[in-house]
This record gives sequence, structure tokens and C-alpha cells, in this order.
Amino acid sequence: MGQLEDDGQAIAFSVLRRGTSVRSSDGVTLGTVKKVQTHDRLNTLDGLVVETPEGKVFLDAPEVARIAERAVTTTFPAAEAAQYFETAPSALRQRLGSSTPVRRSRRAVSRAKDRFGR
Repeated sequence: MGQLEDDGQAIAFSVLRRGTSVRSSDGVTLGTVKKVQTHDRLNTLDGLVVETPEGKVFLDAPEVARIAERAVTTTFPAAEAAQYFETAPSALRQRLGSSTPVRRSRRAVSRAKDRFGR
């Protein structure tokens, strides 16, 4: 319980600051928060871009156990970090992925699959 007290009070993802430590469930520092990514329409946490010694990686929201004032704690131990971290997408790829034509084409494909049972 000492680690949780050292991390400070639990906070909402919306006030999480860049540079906050990201720690594994066993207390090993994995990196720092570079960016908080959200689902704009749902106002929910999508995940975190984390700056690690190996570069930027993406930590999916279900793998975030706790967000506190001074640290984010993951659901996994440090030895398993590589299997949970994904390469962080570039800003251009994110922008293109959420553009109107892309969203429309995804909806059209989804409707076609529903309609034709594929």
C-alpha cells in the first residue's frame, strides 16, 4: 500500500499531466506520459502515448490500473511490458484515420457486412 500513497490521490484522465511516471504493477518505472488519447465522442480514455527509453509506445486503456497525481500504474509487471506496448501511431496517421471520408467508408463497409452477412 505504500506505493499507492506515494503516487498521490487518484485523478481523472482528463487532468493527467505530460511527464507523469508510468509504472508497472510491480513498481518499475517504464516511462513517462507523452500524450493522453481519448475517444472524442464518448469522452473516455482510449490510451496513453508513453515515452520509454526505446521510444514512444501506446498503452491501451484497459491496461491502465490506476491514474494518480504522480504516477500511472499498469495492470502488468515490468517483465511483460513488451507484449502490452504497441508502437505509437503518428499524428498524421491519427488525423487520417478520423477524417470524414475514412469514417464514411468504414460505416459503408460495416453496413454492407451486416446486410450481406459477411
